[in-house]
Amino acid sequence: MNKPERVSEVRVLMRGAGELASAIAHRLRSAGFSIAMTELENPLAIRRHVSFCECIHDGTRQVEGVTARRVSSASEFSETIAAGEIPVIVDPGLASIGEWKPHILLDAAIAKRNLGTTRDMAPLVVGYGPGFTAGEDVDIVIETNRGHDLGRLIREGAAAPDTGIPGVIAGESARRVIHSPDTGILEPVVSIGDLVKEGDLLARVGGSDVTSPLSGVVRGLIRPGSKVKAGLKIADVDPRGIVAYCDSISEKGRNLGGSALEAILSWMNEK
Repeated sequence: MNKPERVSEVRVLMRGAGELASAIAHRLRSAGFSIAMTELENPLAIRRHVSFCECIHDGTRQVEGVTARRVSSASEFSETIAAGEIPVIVDPGLASIGEWKPHILLDAAIAKRNLGTTRDMAPLVVGYGPGFTAGEDVDIVIETNRGHDLGRLIREGAAAPDTGIPGVIAGESARRVIHSPDTGILEPVVSIGDLVKEGDLLARVGGSDVTSPLSGVVRGLIRPGSKVKAGLKIADVDPRGIVAYCDSISEKGRNLGGSALEAILSWMNEK
């Protein structure tokens, strides 16, 4: 496959359409690349307002002026992209690679493990975070842990192991991310964008109440009616209390989008 010379000719397939994958896709689409995304049949995004995977449920999802649309087959990719939108398909096994033949595969599922991505899937294969090794299953690994190396391109070796510790926002880390206390159906009593105080009821799961461990704004919340397991991340309370942040891409997402640009443009410029 010959390398394209114009960014609009570069076909990028992304595995995953959650919050961070959406931030990356938004950056690339805004730069003019042809982007398509794959997802699970029932994605469970927390920051739903900035996750393109919500179009799997609702048909479309707009994030900061860019629209994603659910499609049923890879044959619809080109038409959807020509309309200025990002096609998203239910395709966890990446079967659409065979029909669309992407130049680049970005695995941004952020699953902390490799879900089956291999270097022979596209001329350039990039994996985000732990679970990938550059030179073995992907060409480039991009560091996703917050800190000094966030967004660094790794061309040999692996990303740092997952710490399991959420990033610090306004002095809060683990407390701001809320996990389900029980297995059952999520029944929220608040919505994304609501201001809450410490101790306020956020939702019920099974026979258990979910209360807010701190005061702030509900920045993320899994879809009402979702079946969740005990221990699953289900909500995010931002102690800064700025409602506008609920609908905007995070600084981490913008950083990782810039890393994708660097990886792709450096590949295009290689002789």
